[in-house]
Amino acid sequence: MAKPTPAAANAAAASFAMLTAKLDYMSPADVDNVRRAYRFADEAHLGQLRNSGQPYITHPIAVAQQCAEWKLDAQALMAALLHDAIEDCGVTKPDLIERFGAPVADLVDGLTKLEKLEFNTREENQAESFRKMLLAMARDVRVILIKLADRTHNMRTLSDAPRAKWARIASETLDIYAPIAHRLGLNSTYRELQDLAFQHLHPWRYTTLEKALSRSRGRRRDVITRVQTEVEAAFAAANIPVQIDGREKTLYSIYSKMDQKHLSFAQVTDIYGFRVIVDGLTACYTAMGVLHQLYKPLPGRFKDYIAIPKINGYQSLHTTLVGPFGTNIEFQMRTEAMHVVAESGVAAHWLYKASPESDASQNLGTQWLQSLLDIQHETVDAAEFWDHVKIDLFPDAVYVFTPKSKIMAMPRGATIVDFAYAIHSDIGHRAVAAKVNGEQVPLRTELHNGDVIEIVTTPVSSPNPAWLGFVRTGKARSKIRHYLKTMALTESQDLGEKMLAQSLRAEGIDKLPEDDEKNRVLWEKILRFSGNRSRADLLTDVGLGKRIASIVAKRIVGLLGETGEKPNVLLMSRERFTEHESVSQGALLLDGSEGASIHFAKCCKPIPGDNVMGYLGRGEGLMVHTEDCAVAKRLLQRDSERFIAVDWSDEPVRAFETDLLVTVSNGKGVLARVAAAMASAEADITQVEIEQGSGQDATDLRFSVAVRDRVHLAAIMRNVKRAASVLRVQRVKSGI
Repeated sequence: MAKPTPAAANAAAASFAMLTAKLDYMSPADVDNVRRAYRFADEAHLGQLRNSGQPYITHPIAVAQQCAEWKLDAQALMAALLHDAIEDCGVTKPDLIERFGAPVADLVDGLTKLEKLEFNTREENQAESFRKMLLAMARDVRVILIKLADRTHNMRTLSDAPRAKWARIASETLDIYAPIAHRLGLNSTYRELQDLAFQHLHPWRYTTLEKALSRSRGRRRDVITRVQTEVEAAFAAANIPVQIDGREKTLYSIYSKMDQKHLSFAQVTDIYGFRVIVDGLTACYTAMGVLHQLYKPLPGRFKDYIAIPKINGYQSLHTTLVGPFGTNIEFQMRTEAMHVVAESGVAAHWLYKASPESDASQNLGTQWLQSLLDIQHETVDAAEFWDHVKIDLFPDAVYVFTPKSKIMAMPRGATIVDFAYAIHSDIGHRAVAAKVNGEQVPLRTELHNGDVIEIVTTPVSSPNPAWLGFVRTGKARSKIRHYLKTMALTESQDLGEKMLAQSLRAEGIDKLPEDDEKNRVLWEKILRFSGNRSRADLLTDVGLGKRIASIVAKRIVGLLGETGEKPNVLLMSRERFTEHESVSQGALLLDGSEGASIHFAKCCKPIPGDNVMGYLGRGEGLMVHTEDCAVAKRLLQRDSERFIAVDWSDEPVRAFETDLLVTVSNGKGVLARVAAAMASAEADITQVEIEQGSGQDATDLRFSVAVRDRVHLAAIMRNVKRAASVLRVQRVKSGI
């Protein structure tokens, strides 16, 4: 490894001197601790160089300098200096705990990627690393602040890295780190990361736009100077002390506007803006009044983020005015405390601890961090967790109200179900209906600004898998998935218990041995045989088809035989030889309440009264087919040991869907007459299709209808046959 030159070593020492100059807010003891961490890091990174040729230690120092600008505490600055020590220098977490204490070591560990573990793909590694970092950040927000400072310095020096890496690192910054910075209210960092990523992702576009902006700046300098002079004079006349700061849109925000709205650079009019900082809350509104008297406001371009802060805690008044020569200029009015929060977000907790306004916005800015822990609790897979988080990084928001006038910020595109889960998981799980502004609406309805939402719940309802098709927030998605998985496993366990008990009866054993002290040794042997951790796991695997019930039953019979318990021959013969009777005593009874563990095949759509059989798919639960289904017949030839006896309960608890093909002669009102005939027989029509390619005189109509049983279906078909213009009615089974 190359030895650093004296000039490079001097540069590192100079940069550390610049860091210590920024630590005037710390006590001497804290400064000494930071210096200790610097010496340790300097020694650990000795001999390592950056791509630029500078000593590696210049990077941790730069990260610590950014953290010092946010006025983070000594522990955070120590972690910033040490953040690459575990990853790059072979230093262990116990080493850091011993030298600097557990809090610093935990921060460094939260920042350390998981490259020492083996993953199948780069994406899997990245997802797991992000999950680790985000969970550490949810426990301690300093983790992400240090990480953002680290990413910012890496982006500032990306030009020194090989060009082949630019696109990947810039895209990652644009897709992940910039949105996190925005979500946490660090707007200054957010804008810088976007511009740096744009510069390296699209260098030619960046350079072209930069030149265009530079030329425009020269042309519009007179306008901006005149506006600033007139605004300062107006506030002086009104006797309102203000700080006025002119600013330009960032290159990336100009490029995004041009790209999204298909504009040329000349068509982007609101490139320039002014920030007006005043002494107090009331002065913000007074300042806006002064400006509206000076220049005409653009209709629809006023936003009050003070009364209703943004989802990340940002507060300001925004108004766009028509200045001299028709130039659109945006003004932002805010207090000093709001300005600190606007630029530094959650970091303002350290910068501006005394401000009650800051504390109020902190609650908004950190709610997302708390929700990360909730999402993690519901999610096992790292990639799925990261999907949920990316959804919640979407920065735009709508503001809605509960019936008690509590305001809630939701991502744009969020639905009633998202709102229900945002209030409480139980409200989401039990939601059945909703009212928006007093009117009944479907649960998939999107929320709009100002909506007053009332959720109707019932204790017996549960999440619908179809909700996953339209929910917008990571919290709602993870809660629904977790509930459905839990319910599916519970139902599979119940099904497995029924199937194993049925197989045991066929072997002459009356019931499944209890999981008690008496049978403890027996169950230990069974679990060793099956490879499961617990009785519940084994039953779940049987229900999912991962274990065959008859094989497990034979093993249980053998083990019971070792203890002296013999099969009941009478029970065995009764169970094994009743399969041709009208009701098999060994069959699993179906009534429609089985839930996610039992599925009714789409190929033949069985209904009560049909002769049926059950196929135990591998890991898919039990699939019920009609006996004449061609799909089931093929499976029976290939995989007969996976079929089990099933039969219908005397009283099914719900309707079952089947298909009817109705051939009609063409004419006005035919579809309406057929539908009316079905309705009069109490049929629930779920879908209608008009078959393509039908003859000119006749048309095939395909109906999906929900029926109680075969008797009900026969009554429906008789009703339809009597309807005018109906030529033929038949039940359709695609698997036959």
